[in-house]
Amino acid sequence: MKKVTLKKSLIACKPNQIKTAQSLGLRKIGDSIVHEDNAVLAGKVKVLAHLVTVETVND
Repeated sequence: MKKVTLKKSLIACKPNQIKTAQSLGLRKIGDSIVHEDNAVLAGKVKVLAHLVTVETVND
């Protein structure tokens, strides 16, 4: 499981980055989500790499 946290603002980001963050459920700075680690999540995190932090969570 991976915990993804939005650390920087989405203002002035490209539209595809904003839509990717919204698809993950990240709307405001400090929002966090926990998802299973898979290829889809890895691709989305790659698009948002400069805006988010990723942590491994043991459940």
